[in-house]
Amino acid sequence: MTKKIRMVQVGCGKMSKEIIKYAMAKDIEIVGAVDNRPEAIGQDLGLYLGYDQALGVKISNDPHEVFQNCDADVALVTIASYIKDFMPSLEIPLTYGVNVLTISEEALYSWTTSVAETNRLDKIAKANNVTISGTGMQDIYWVLFPTLLAAGMNDVQKISGEVSYDVEHYGKALAEAHGVGYDQVKFDKEIANATDLPSYSWMTAEAICAKMGWTIKRIAQKNVPIVLDKDIPSKTMERPIKAGEAIGMSAVATIETVQGPVVEVGCTGKVYQTGEGDLCTWSIEGTPSMQFEVTKPDTPKHTCATLINRIPTVINSNAGYVTIDQLQPVEYMTYPAHLYLDKK
Repeated sequence: MTKKIRMVQVGCGKMSKEIIKYAMAKDIEIVGAVDNRPEAIGQDLGLYLGYDQALGVKISNDPHEVFQNCDADVALVTIASYIKDFMPSLEIPLTYGVNVLTISEEALYSWTTSVAETNRLDKIAKANNVTISGTGMQDIYWVLFPTLLAAGMNDVQKISGEVSYDVEHYGKALAEAHGVGYDQVKFDKEIANATDLPSYSWMTAEAICAKMGWTIKRIAQKNVPIVLDKDIPSKTMERPIKAGEAIGMSAVATIETVQGPVVEVGCTGKVYQTGEGDLCTWSIEGTPSMQFEVTKPDTPKHTCATLINRIPTVINSNAGYVTIDQLQPVEYMTYPAHLYLDKK
């Protein structure tokens, strides 16, 4: 394919500054932008994101207008963590025949966590001959990384992962999904005891099982607030997090499989203090056992880079809701993104 990939950015928050920069570096053409923040509407996308020059793309709060007036190949949706919170933003591009890729953490593997919504999106995508998928840091570093290295083993008994990230990098929606600023009562009610709020560990563990071909027998998760005895500032929450309020949470998801292996993923998202860095550590018990890690990964930038590098595999895929265990392997793009598209 010689025509450049044409992209619409849906959600112009913190992550989009890197996303747009990375997209243009791979010769992807930005043809539309959608956001409902009053201060963003009508602004040039480049100037709003703090670039030195305008991009000639105005941010609109009307997605129908945007998709009616451009011939986009893909929409990158960067709005919220859980599918139920932004279903229209996923549905609308699909109805216009535009592929959708999102960094919603749940969208990585939502077949059991948002059953009705995922099947609805699958049906809409198939009806319009396009694909929807979820990606992000979890794609390579939390799922494909451990499952690939397991291929160097004769027997696997348990896959264990421990990851962490600074919620300040991702915006208010993600911070609140981790209970930032919640007191113990609110945290227990809305997060710890919530039956419809799977942690990011949950989707990651399920995706690992899908990639390994394991059948889930039992799954459980535990969410624990992280609390300090002093106040700390939070730019994302636009106020100090008071002593006794949660600065984030640690979530552990454990899966027992019919085949025998256990998958356990621990995920910590919180407001970092000085000197703290991201964590991505894995161990696989079996024959032979192994341990490996990415030292202090730049999770936001890996998320954005993976999102861009995933675009060709989504456009090339069969229609429907296709999770990463079913997509072509993601790869680094030496050349412009459109050169990685299958000839059609």
